[in-house]
Amino acid sequence: MKKLSAVLLTAGLLAPVVTMAHDDPWLWLENVEGENALAWARGQNERSLDVIQSHPLFEPIHERALEILTSDERIAYPSLMGGEIYNFWRDDEHVRGIWRKTSLESYRGESPGWDVILDVDALAEREERNWVWAGSNCRYPAYDRCIVGLSIGGADAAVRREFDLETREFVDDGFRLDESKSSITWRDRDSVFVGPAYTDEQVTDSGYPRTVRVWRRGTDLAEAETVFEGEKGDVGVFSARIHDGDDHYDVITRAPTFFTREYYLFEDGEAKRLNVPADAELSGVIDGQLLVDLKSDWTVGEHTFAQGALVAAPVESFLADAPALEVLIQPGARQSINGVSTTDGAVLVNLLDNVNGKLLSFTREDGRWRQKELEVPQMGTISVVTADDRSNRFFYNYTGFLTPSTLFEADAVADTHREVRAEPAWFDAEGMEVAQHEAESADGTMIPYFVVTPSGYEADGANPTLLSAYGGFEVSRTPYYSGVTGTAWLERGGVFVLANIRGGGEFGPRWHQAALKENRQRAYDDLIAVSEDLVERNITSPEHLGIQGGSNGGLLVGAVMVQRPDLYNAVVCQVPLLDMKRFHKLLAGASWMGEYGNPDDPEQWAYISEYSPYQNVSADGEYPKAFFTTSTRDDRVHPGHARKMVARMLDQGHDVLYYENIEGGHGGAANLKQRAFLSGLIYAYLHERLGSAGESNAGG
Repeated sequence: MKKLSAVLLTAGLLAPVVTMAHDDPWLWLENVEGENALAWARGQNERSLDVIQSHPLFEPIHERALEILTSDERIAYPSLMGGEIYNFWRDDEHVRGIWRKTSLESYRGESPGWDVILDVDALAEREERNWVWAGSNCRYPAYDRCIVGLSIGGADAAVRREFDLETREFVDDGFRLDESKSSITWRDRDSVFVGPAYTDEQVTDSGYPRTVRVWRRGTDLAEAETVFEGEKGDVGVFSARIHDGDDHYDVITRAPTFFTREYYLFEDGEAKRLNVPADAELSGVIDGQLLVDLKSDWTVGEHTFAQGALVAAPVESFLADAPALEVLIQPGARQSINGVSTTDGAVLVNLLDNVNGKLLSFTREDGRWRQKELEVPQMGTISVVTADDRSNRFFYNYTGFLTPSTLFEADAVADTHREVRAEPAWFDAEGMEVAQHEAESADGTMIPYFVVTPSGYEADGANPTLLSAYGGFEVSRTPYYSGVTGTAWLERGGVFVLANIRGGGEFGPRWHQAALKENRQRAYDDLIAVSEDLVERNITSPEHLGIQGGSNGGLLVGAVMVQRPDLYNAVVCQVPLLDMKRFHKLLAGASWMGEYGNPDDPEQWAYISEYSPYQNVSADGEYPKAFFTTSTRDDRVHPGHARKMVARMLDQGHDVLYYENIEGGHGGAANLKQRAFLSGLIYAYLHERLGSAGESNAGG
């Protein structure tokens, strides 16, 4: 067995471990920007990049990915503000991006006349900062001032600065927050809600604001009046002014856990608790009606409103014991609500029906909600991109595994729509097919999954196959078109599989809750079941099967790799959680105890410890040569997870690969060039492991 100490000595990177814990010799790698930790990461990068970049497919895949990701033929997705179209755009000339706008009429044309508002590349050069766009929040309804977010290297923490849309300049002595995870939202032109997150007293254990304050123009942040305060153990406290035509509601949200909320209506200087179930979500306000998405059954009086329903009642009635609820929609057993939007006169519900998209419109007429299914393309994924609350206009996107994304402009009431633009076909889909299968999990639950097969496919058990899943936080994975996956994988003979395992939201809250905390193993069982089903159907074999996941999906593939290494020959584990003994002590990790449990509680650690990859990886295991990726600037999931897992596996004698982007945030890449580079690395690795070159390395 080759110990990691020998590897480090060879690379000249052996570090004194001054912070070593007796049971975790790699604790020093949690020092994100520590000299020794960064030297270790750079050493691993050099070792792994030498291997991956030498593959003959790396450069052509990298170049094609960069061409696709920076192409002018991509859809410039709209954001409606004040009747105009806004868009943030990156390409090979604008690596950091430009914020721009155009008229609705111009946008409908083939070549819109864009007016650049802010050039982030020029700003970064002028201010000598590594700026990455972190979004904007503009004041309704005038849209004259915006709070612009700028992140250093792609981290969640960002600088927030007031920007004047008329002068195209940042406002001198305007509202400004230094780099942090502070929150700030508009109240009116001269005041904002702010949640500072600088000192230990100001933040929760998860690192988010624990207070809401009113900050008035011309005063110091320290003088902002505190109007609400949460607990130290909360996930966070947040605030927003919700507009409903000419009316508005100030809502404060206290999140004791990731999945529970207390909602307060802030009126006349007082926070009044709304009577809403702790696990419900507010989905919007329209014509004085508050929309509530139920995550569990809710009994009001003698009537029980079922889990998964979207209900509504007058806003003020939620201050009483029994709001006058009405049901807009109760999804069926194989359906779920995948998003709620509002226009001036309609509620739009994005419905998943057996993981295929539908779009429903609800209008209130004569005191009753009326439903209409809108005419949209079938058998694909539908997503509302932006909606106008001063008309019934909205834009939606349609996509599928073999169908390039197409953008439509529509009317939520008149049920009219027209295609605005579509991306080109980045790869030749002739002869490719999509099928949907089900696999039986360990407890008998049937788990659906999609299979995309390349041209010339035969079920001979020798197809290089990439299986992707997420399985957490009620996030739904739906069909989507990827030019990079198509050119790098499908066109080169690979099979792509997307699994809808439990923990996600594909079939509503129950599908998510089925894999919470003590039931987490079900998500891993589901992925294993799909893997075994792929082999049983002779689609592939363990020698040719790889899995890929990021964040919670990184935990998923890490756990499954440790439990069933015999099933896979490649594992792509991106920005992952892996050390589940310490996840709640690292960055935003404490906020996820609602999903995984509390490792400090012996009863909960008992089940977490059964699957935690970092604790369960063994020197005796025969694991595939996994590829771990992370980012130094990821301030959501700590890079220490991936670092320590790789260090432990190398120390145990396993051969693994590692790449840490020194910037990039939780997405792993801060700009399109970095995304293309990472794509080149991942697909070159997968071809090496799962194609003909990978056969000789099976189980290695």
